Amino acid sequence: MLTTEAADSTTELGEDKRVLLFQQGADLFAGKRTLMRELLGGKGAGLCEMIATGVNVPPGMTIMTSQCREYYKNGGKLPSGLFEEVKALLASIEERLARKLGCTDKPLLLSVRSGAKFSMPGMMDTVLNLGMNDKTVEALARSTGNARFAWDSYRRFIQMYSNVVLDLSKERFEDMLHDKKESLRISNDTDLTVENLQDLVNQYKAFVKRERKGDFPQCTADQLRGAIE
Repeated sequence: MLTTEAADSTTELGEDKRVLLFQQGADLFAGKRTLMRELLGGKGAGLCEMIATGVNVPPGMTIMTSQCREYYKNGGKLPSGLFEEVKALLASIEERLARKLGCTDKPLLLSVRSGAKFSMPGMMDTVLNLGMNDKTVEALARSTGNARFAWDSYRRFIQMYSNVVLDLSKERFEDMLHDKKESLRISNDTDLTVENLQDLVNQYKAFVKRERKGDFPQCTADQLRGAIE
């Protein structure tokens, strides 16, 4: 629940301030650590504090904690216009990095993390490498010169997204990985070849399609919206 100070400060910020770039948060809440944690959550506040001390933090944004309350008041749906605000700030990040979410030349990959005012180890969900799909995995392979890294990242992303966002058991993905290694008579994940990883990706996607009655999302905007929700 918001304290009186936090509620008053939210009013001062203006109703249009529902999403903040890390640098904006650092500037806006300078010297207001308690309020920062109240409105941005622990992780969001921590990143702003790092920026304020001169740490080189990759660009990103924080959705304010008020929007979580609005989400539940709205029957489990994102508040009207919130995703458009996220996309607008994402565009500024893409311009700064010269990378774009879903781009088949220089794809931008995102980490989407949940957070709260108080630390809750093991309770907060994370989705890494959001933005990977059948096309951007090829772009990542070309840009890094390491196809195995790209396909392993895609495999891990499908598993993480499917567990956190699509509510599928991560153990089922681990079972498929175990069976693949056992069939190849190898012990370590690092022994999997590009072809092995591509086969696993196809198995993972087929599993998602069976369980969710639909394809794993290839549209990166849909991936982002799902992860935020």
